[in-house]
Amino acid sequence: MLSRERGSQFSPFPTQGFLPFVEGCFPKETVVGLTPFKSDLIAVTGISTGDEGKGRTIPDAARILRAMTGRDDIVGMVFKVNGGANSGHTADGLKLNLFPAGAGDPLVPCLGIGRGVVADPLKFIWEGKTINALLAERATDGASQDIFRRLLIDHRTMVSDITHRILDKVQEAQRIVPRGSTGRGISPAYGDEVGQYVVHFADFLGSYSAFEEKLVARIERAERLAASCSRVSGDRWRGFFEELTGAEKRAHKDALAMAAVSDDLLNLDQFCGSEPFTFNKDAIVWAYWETGQVLRSRIGSIAEKIFECQRDGKVVFGEFGQAYWLDKRHGFSPNVTASHTYVPEFFQSAEIPVQPIHNIGVCKGYDTKVGTHVFLTEIAETHPLGKALRQIEFGTTTGRQRMVGWYDAVEKGHVLRHGGFDEMAINKIDVLTLNEDLLNGWDGTLKICYAYQLPNGEVSFQMPVDDEVRKASVPLYKELPGWTEEISGVRTFADLPTQAQRYVATMYATTVIAAYGDKGWEERELPPLRLIGVGPESSQVILDAPRPARLMVLADVS
Repeated sequence: MLSRERGSQFSPFPTQGFLPFVEGCFPKETVVGLTPFKSDLIAVTGISTGDEGKGRTIPDAARILRAMTGRDDIVGMVFKVNGGANSGHTADGLKLNLFPAGAGDPLVPCLGIGRGVVADPLKFIWEGKTINALLAERATDGASQDIFRRLLIDHRTMVSDITHRILDKVQEAQRIVPRGSTGRGISPAYGDEVGQYVVHFADFLGSYSAFEEKLVARIERAERLAASCSRVSGDRWRGFFEELTGAEKRAHKDALAMAAVSDDLLNLDQFCGSEPFTFNKDAIVWAYWETGQVLRSRIGSIAEKIFECQRDGKVVFGEFGQAYWLDKRHGFSPNVTASHTYVPEFFQSAEIPVQPIHNIGVCKGYDTKVGTHVFLTEIAETHPLGKALRQIEFGTTTGRQRMVGWYDAVEKGHVLRHGGFDEMAINKIDVLTLNEDLLNGWDGTLKICYAYQLPNGEVSFQMPVDDEVRKASVPLYKELPGWTEEISGVRTFADLPTQAQRYVATMYATTVIAAYGDKGWEERELPPLRLIGVGPESSQVILDAPRPARLMVLADVS
């Protein structure tokens, strides 16, 4: 039974050995005069369609907090709010799916998994073993690192399993036009939540027989659903298991090379039944029960941990997967995820009362999308910048090639107006730096979409409600000169090339104008620009962006 006494639920949540690739905080002088955070609850959300660099923003914000407060222990927990293994982050050199972005920061004592998450227990083991092996490689003192000692999975976090992944494959095969699913079983898992076939991590704390009864009922339902899909043949059935096995082995190739996980551990063929559209029920039930017992000591209450952090004056970060435009309610179906991806879900996933929260809205200097999205600002594959960006833009979770495009301020302005964010973070400005190869056949002009021309000829700063209208709209651009100076070593806004300053300011200003109008913004309290990422490392960040009013003046919005 978990203790109700003041203090940690688990005794102790250790602060593990400091690793050389982690800087605890930024130098004190770099945070002097920065806007304080408004709450001890901080949400980090995407304001585009994902892949904005949220994973690196959380460690950056944690280091800002430590420098501001002088407290190494100021961050009490980073918890994953929504989604599952479909959301990928790269933080402190670690590629993460289920574990939150605090995994690479040893000063974060607790890594939480909220009840809004669908999590496969097997994936926790695979990913955790991989992280431990990487941390051990990087440790300078030879101390072992155990990421599982910092893990806290909420009682009501939903268990996803192999049946969801197979159903994901089956349902995608049923579509005439595939939507580009990650194949991680997320939509079927959330479907079981609303269909009342949910299994919670709390079930691992009960009896085996009760767990078995629940899971077998869910497996049998999955078999019936799969058999009803007319576009999937019996021969194709086993192929899905083989495809998923291959995907996991590719995703864990480094772990296999380090012997962090075994080849057999990733073999999902073992869960295929002897007949088409059947599963090996005994193998599934036992594998998941056994894994759940390994994780048993890490199951507790996210809410109680948050209350504890608040009593002790510590900050809790909520890490959101995906982004506003992938929210199942706000995005454009079918190119959405199955969870809620914006701030209100923080409270639902944590099971705490609604209260003040500080939201950092994250984007990058250009846009990317993956799957089958209609991408209005897409840069042609033949364009020099389009070619260059495609060479670096691959999904952390699936390795899929991302589409790349110009920054769309209409998208972000809609999020500011309707979702709201207290601060803005812009990543990957550095990759827009021009070089000789890029300028071969291109004059280096960068573009920012500030409005859409609708099919009826009207110019609109708002996102069309009708998706057919959106798809037929034409983006209107501000054109700005690029820069050739290397900026990855720049640490102050004043040291950025003038063209880079203007580009960042115009990104910000067009977003504000799309949200509030070219005059209405003057009456608003605008979100500060918290940080500008100029490289992948934690030190490669600019913290002294001008105040909002100054950014509006610097921008080219004529």
